[in-house]
Amino acid sequence: MRGAAEAGVRAFQGIPYAAPPVGKRRWAPPKPAARWPGVRDATRPGAPCAQPKGLPIGVPSESEDCLYLNVTAPAASDGERPVIVWIHGGSLMYGTGDMYGPRRLAAEGAVVVSMNYRLGIMGFQGSPAVEGAEGLGLEDQQAALRWVRANAASFGGDAGNVTLMGQSGGGYSVCGHLASPGSAGLFDRAVLQSAPCATGGSRTRAEARAEAERVTEKVGCERHTAVCLRRKPVAELLDAYGAFNEPRPVAGTDLMPLAPAEALRTGRFNRVPVLIGVNRDEERGRVLGRELAPGGAPMRPEEYEPAVRAEFGPDADAVLERYPLSAHGSAGEALAAALTDAEWATPTLDTARLLARWTPTRMYEFAEDDTPWFNGYPGPSFAPRAQHMAELAYFFDLALFEDVRPEQEPFRDRLLRTWVGFAGSGRTDWPRFREGDRHVQSLSAERWDRADFARDHRYAFWKSVG
Repeated sequence: MRGAAEAGVRAFQGIPYAAPPVGKRRWAPPKPAARWPGVRDATRPGAPCAQPKGLPIGVPSESEDCLYLNVTAPAASDGERPVIVWIHGGSLMYGTGDMYGPRRLAAEGAVVVSMNYRLGIMGFQGSPAVEGAEGLGLEDQQAALRWVRANAASFGGDAGNVTLMGQSGGGYSVCGHLASPGSAGLFDRAVLQSAPCATGGSRTRAEARAEAERVTEKVGCERHTAVCLRRKPVAELLDAYGAFNEPRPVAGTDLMPLAPAEALRTGRFNRVPVLIGVNRDEERGRVLGRELAPGGAPMRPEEYEPAVRAEFGPDADAVLERYPLSAHGSAGEALAAALTDAEWATPTLDTARLLARWTPTRMYEFAEDDTPWFNGYPGPSFAPRAQHMAELAYFFDLALFEDVRPEQEPFRDRLLRTWVGFAGSGRTDWPRFREGDRHVQSLSAERWDRADFARDHRYAFWKSVG
C-alpha cells in the first residue's frame, strides 16, 4: 500500500478488511478480502456504509461495498506501539471511521485503526428469511479485529496489545464484544465512552422480528423471502427502515448468547481491563437538539412539568421534587439534568460496579464546562457543557465541532496521554474502581481528581424509583 505522511504520522485509508457484501452476499457474514496486484493507493477512505440522511454525524450513502478500514501510525516506530481500534458511534445507524481524525492519538504514540461496518437495516436485519443477520455489524467489527491481529505489526503496532475503544453506538459495540464468544482473544483492553452496558447493547429476537415485519411490509416482501429482500434497492430499504432507530445485535444467539448486562452480572464475558466513563451533562445535547430541529424552540417553564410526566410516568412527582425547576437556569437544563442522571449516570455506575467484580476497571466522568459547540449551528439557549459527544472534540480532529480553545490544549494533551497510556498498560493515574465505589475520577481543565459521583447524580434516588 501507498499511504500519506504528514506532521509526524503515517496514514493509510480505504484498506479492504473483508470482501464486499453485495449481490447474493447481502446480509451474509464477512469473508476475507481478496488480494490485490501491485501497490494499492491508500490515500483516500473507502465508501461509507449505507445510511440514511438525517443527522450530521452521518454521511448519506447507498453503498454496500463499504468494509474498509484506516490506519494512522507514528512516523517513527519500534514495532511495539499500542494499538487502538476505534469503533465510531452514531446509534449503529450513522457514521464512518474516517470522520474521526486520529492524528493526535497517533502522535502520542498509538497505532490507531478505524473501520466502517454495516449499519441499520444492512447490519442488523431481523427477518427470518436472512437468518443469522441480526448482528452483522458486530461480525464486521470482529473481522476488522482479526485483520488488526494479523497486520498491526506491519504498521509498527504490537498485535498482542490491542485496545477496543468506542463511544455511544460504538461503545455499545464494545459491550457486544465483551459479551460475544467470537470476540475472545481479539482485544486486550476496552474503553467504553457513554455506553452503559447494563442497560443497552442488545435486543430480543422478538424485537428484531417486529422491526423486520414493519420493514418487509413497507417494501412489499411480506413473505420474508430472501430473494425479494436482496433484490430491493438500498434506498428503498433505508427509507422503509427510517432515520431514527436504535438497532442492536440480538441476544440469545451464537454471536451473543447473553445480553451484555447478564454477561457482566454473571462474569461470563471476555475479561480485559476496562476504562469506562460518562459525560456529566449527556442529555443537554438531546434537549438542545430539539431546540435546533425545524420548528423547535427553547422549552418554556410551563412545559417542564408535562415533559417530566411524559418521560417518567408514575415516578414524575418524585422526579419533580428532586429536580425542581427553581434549582436550574431553565426548563431545558432541568429536564437534561434529570434525564442524564436517570439514563446515563446511574446505569454507567451500575456497569462499572459489575465490571469491577470480575476485571480491573477504571471509571471517569468527563466534566469540562467550556466545550466546543457544533460547527455552523446557531448558538444554544444554554451552555452545552459536557454534553453527549463533547469529549470527542478533544480526542479527534472532527469537523462536526468548533475548535478546542488554545488555552485548553494542556487538558487535551493530558486526556490523550491518559488514553494512550491506558492502551499501553491498562492503568491510569487514578485508582482502580472497586465494586462498591461511589467516587470516580472527574476530568476537566480545572479539576482532575476524585468526585462523589453517586451523590452528584442522585444515584440512590434513581435506584429507589427503579
